[in-house]
Amino acid sequence: MDDAVPEAPPAAEEEPAYDPAAPAPLNVPRTPTGDADVDAALGRLGDADHLATDGHVEVYEDVHRGLRDALTALDARPGPPVPARHPTPTPQRDPSGRPL
Repeated sequence: MDDAVPEAPPAAEEEPAYDPAAPAPLNVPRTPTGDADVDAALGRLGDADHLATDGHVEVYEDVHRGLRDALTALDARPGPPVPARHPTPTPQRDPSGRPL
């Protein structure tokens, strides 16, 4: 008979306690829009997945700023060229009667 005490099995690692404020990926799919600036801003939302909730505000403000800048850039783009005036047989005059 063997009087040796059997070795205890290795202790299982304890699961961390649930912490609702711990970082957790939302796994929200982000579909490309085709606009590089907008896609970069939306891609930045993934950074919030790895931050505690108190770090989300900085990411959201950065994304908001990027999207706002992308919208502002749309207004700054030049529009189509203004069509040239067609020549007329009679000179155009302003309301005071002077030629334009």
